[in-house]
Amino acid sequence: MTDPSGETVVDIARLRRSCGACALSQLCLPATIGHEDMPKLEAAVRQHRPLDAGRTLFAEGSPFNELHVVRSGSLKTVSVQSDGTEQVLGFHLPGDVVGLDAVAEGQHRCTAMTLERTTVCDIPFNAIEDVARRVPGLQRQLYRVISREFVRDQEHLATMGRKQAPERLAIFLKSLSDRRRALGLEPLELTLSMSRSDIGNYLGLVIETVSRLFSRFQDEGLLTVQRRALRILDYDALARLAAGMNDATEGSRQRSPLR
Repeated sequence: MTDPSGETVVDIARLRRSCGACALSQLCLPATIGHEDMPKLEAAVRQHRPLDAGRTLFAEGSPFNELHVVRSGSLKTVSVQSDGTEQVLGFHLPGDVVGLDAVAEGQHRCTAMTLERTTVCDIPFNAIEDVARRVPGLQRQLYRVISREFVRDQEHLATMGRKQAPERLAIFLKSLSDRRRALGLEPLELTLSMSRSDIGNYLGLVIETVSRLFSRFQDEGLLTVQRRALRILDYDALARLAAGMNDATEGSRQRSPLR
């Protein structure tokens, strides 16, 4: 847009409306980017590319050219083992950046597949580098995004080290809820776009165990689940179970108000 003098003006409000539900709001907008730099970054971002369920965003071994931000929908990242089986590495929801696995070596170490109809923004990595070299604030924000993904991977490794299957599932569900809350979405209403088989693969559990645990959590009043629609009834008890506290079941008998 232009002001009365004819000079170009960056419409920050419009940028916030267009990027407010994805990682670009954390990556770009808080940084100290001048009027001459923001349009360049915005112009480099290819927005709203829809992919149907079951489509591959990038494949293991493919060259790295860009990062991807999930705008809507969800994806899973998987690695194919030597025997041909898939190992689920993670689930990626709106606001997540996908493709960081390839930054170090220039090629992807995993495959990203859509779990439902999904919209992504594609960000050529050289465009980020070009602006980041001149805008220290953007560099710091990019480091934060990379750190967030690293911490999430570390938390998953810690989860896999826990011996109790109920703790693993509770940690997983609590994480989904917390990620929705961070985006300003309703944290107690979840739609599980991933299959129970994928959840079990990710958590190191067989699908029968996952199904039994969902039934147990429902019987204990922690949640209700109907197909893939899940509502958390007692977040505090779920959090206690995720933390390995033995009184999680007792807490579910006197449920705290929904938050």
